[in-house]
Amino acid sequence: MNFALSTHLFANDRLSSHILDGILNAGFRQIEIFAAPQHLDYHDPNRVRDVADWFRDHDVQLFSLHAPLYADKEWGRAGGLPISVAYLERRKRIDSMEEIKRAIEVAEQLPFRYLILHLGLPKEEFDLEKFDAAFTSLEHLNLYAKERGVSILLENIPNELTSPERLIRFMHYTHMGLKVCFDTGHAHMTCGVDHAFEVLKDHIASTHVHDNWQEKDEHLVPFAGGINWEETVRGFRSLDGQVPIMFELRNFGPADSSYEMLHAIMQKMEEIR
Repeated sequence: MNFALSTHLFANDRLSSHILDGILNAGFRQIEIFAAPQHLDYHDPNRVRDVADWFRDHDVQLFSLHAPLYADKEWGRAGGLPISVAYLERRKRIDSMEEIKRAIEVAEQLPFRYLILHLGLPKEEFDLEKFDAAFTSLEHLNLYAKERGVSILLENIPNELTSPERLIRFMHYTHMGLKVCFDTGHAHMTCGVDHAFEVLKDHIASTHVHDNWQEKDEHLVPFAGGINWEETVRGFRSLDGQVPIMFELRNFGPADSSYEMLHAIMQKMEEIR
């Protein structure tokens, strides 16, 4: 299996060569950077250049960048609005698109393959006008990304806009060739991992792999929550071998013990047939 790691694990810390060295030394050569401003200040070309230098010096290609969820460095606690491409209010939507574009521009110094994007906000109810608003946003962002060699992946999140069936509907509606980042934890909190996977499997280009007990988006390590990992891993094995098993976890302890735990989990997954 093709295992990878998101820097979500270190999202509250500034992304440094020390963190990246640890990820590489733990055996992960496919990496996703979580573009939170406190983690990677994508507005600062010097910070981006430092990270780009590390990737170039170590002959590692950045697989994906997760679009920012907030523009500030405090997860919105300072009063900033969350970022959303589905705002009905045009000014809010444009502000969100501008912030996402700044993150996409990372590719000018640090090439990456995919931008992972949320469609709307957690717990957001379905509204056809929001679909239209998101379509308008994605038309612009998709072109902006493609000009920089980046493809956009839509992530299933716990809201009514991104149920598996509605994601399929949206992708067919937009005709932009969009694909999906399949999030196990979010699927578990909504319609169930097996159902979501069955609906989306032909459109999956990457994953976010984590666990929970269905009530909160806990980003636990696999086998620490309620997901049936035997069935989930068998599903992953049916995908193209290029689709990574991208761990997207919360910080649950010192890096060394985290990597030890992940190695044990990877071995357990490899044993599932």
